[in-house]
Amino acid sequence: MKRRQDISYFHSPLPLNTMHFVISPSAGCFKAVSWRNRNITAPRSTEISSVSTSSFLSDFQSKCATPLPVLKQVADAMESDLRSGISTVAGASLPMLPSYVDSLPSGNETGIFYALDLGGTNFRVLRVLLRGKEKRVVDTEYDVVTIPQELMLGTTEELFDFIASRLALFVEKEGDRFQIPKGNIKREIGFTFSFPVRQTSIDSGILIKWTKGFKVSGTAGRDVVACLNEAMERRKLDMCVSALVNDTVSTIAGAHYWDNDVMIAVILGTGTNACYIEDISANPKLRHLNSTSEKTIINTEWGAFSSNLPLTVFDKDMDIASINPGEQIFEKTISGMYLGEIVRRVLLCMAETTELFGDSIPEKLTTPFSLKTPDLWTMQQDNSDELTVVESILEESLGVYNPSLHSKKVVVEVCNSIVTRGGRLAGAGIVGILQKLNEDSKGAVLKKRIVVAMDGGLYVKHPHYRIHIEDAVSELLGPEISNNVVIEHSKDGSGIGAALLAASNSKYN
Repeated sequence: MKRRQDISYFHSPLPLNTMHFVISPSAGCFKAVSWRNRNITAPRSTEISSVSTSSFLSDFQSKCATPLPVLKQVADAMESDLRSGISTVAGASLPMLPSYVDSLPSGNETGIFYALDLGGTNFRVLRVLLRGKEKRVVDTEYDVVTIPQELMLGTTEELFDFIASRLALFVEKEGDRFQIPKGNIKREIGFTFSFPVRQTSIDSGILIKWTKGFKVSGTAGRDVVACLNEAMERRKLDMCVSALVNDTVSTIAGAHYWDNDVMIAVILGTGTNACYIEDISANPKLRHLNSTSEKTIINTEWGAFSSNLPLTVFDKDMDIASINPGEQIFEKTISGMYLGEIVRRVLLCMAETTELFGDSIPEKLTTPFSLKTPDLWTMQQDNSDELTVVESILEESLGVYNPSLHSKKVVVEVCNSIVTRGGRLAGAGIVGILQKLNEDSKGAVLKKRIVVAMDGGLYVKHPHYRIHIEDAVSELLGPEISNNVVIEHSKDGSGIGAALLAASNSKYN
């Protein structure tokens, strides 16, 4: 157990209006100090600590609040950054990367195709049986593999050899229904690679940088398809990549396969990203594509967005301590990898500066990422009188034993604040894209039904988060216009979408 730091407090004669919260550079959090005498120390009474906890919570909540004016600023800034990125403006914050997907799957695709979905701490391998317009997707099989932490920080060869080895095991399990036609035909893969890539064609792309906690050496600046192909060759695996796509691109392809009104796709999981269908002719950055199609899919890489966000000292401290400080600020504010860690940092600061958890600080509470984002929604859904589920998670994840009911309620309030902010900011980001599409179409887009396809573990598993997204969209657009916007889950869209794109870009068709 780590002892709580000694904190300067007020003697009881000091009036409460002399109390002020400042940011402590050493602790990275708020501390109560007196403007009259910062060196005064005294034992803290229960009454004063209760005021301190309440004041801390109130100050924190105000700093990460997302009222309508804040959401409007974020949505407008997102639209502005989208426009800068899609133009020829140098140094734009959003890369706005062309996907080289000229046409979405039509429904006529037939055959057996694979998908490899790499975008977080797990990756998936799938095989899909397609039977054309009438039968569509006949059958699917998949497997999920956890990537060891050391490989997320290892070398290119180590990571891709591991992926190829698990892909080979999956291929060995092919059943009678999934038989590739005889002849000199390789199994074709749609490779969903959910990291910033500068694509050079539908089946090649250069990694710009790793995100989401990955820091694999030797990959940045290389063609990730070549990295996978080389690993498969080392395994003597007879497969080839027909399409390289981002998870949002594969999600929009999978969702559009069933619903032609899908125009935007958003992933909210370990990380986050968004893509949308863009008019090629209207944008200078896209004219070099020489496409026969009028539309293409743009991968925004919106995790890099950072304008007008209501950030707290805890967000900034977490960013500084991350493996990519100063980058992916939107992702660090709204995605599943980081929400639990932000809450942990808030609770640690409260434990150091108030009587939230008594006189000592559990070692687990000081351990980065010891509180996971799924823990937040589990605590938010605790309806028991004594908040027994909250108590169990505090004990198991943070080493906090026998917290008071008041402390447990404070913990839930902190969870609510961070989850609410994340969901509402994600909703503002969606509105930023909608505003761009609507203005480009001279107001036509929002006069009819438009679908935003959503996927990712955070969106799927956290009901509160989904509600906050929808509320923000409704508040920003108003009830009449927002009725035209459908936000719906695209179940397994990124996996099946990648296989569909492999089919529509098959090397044998």
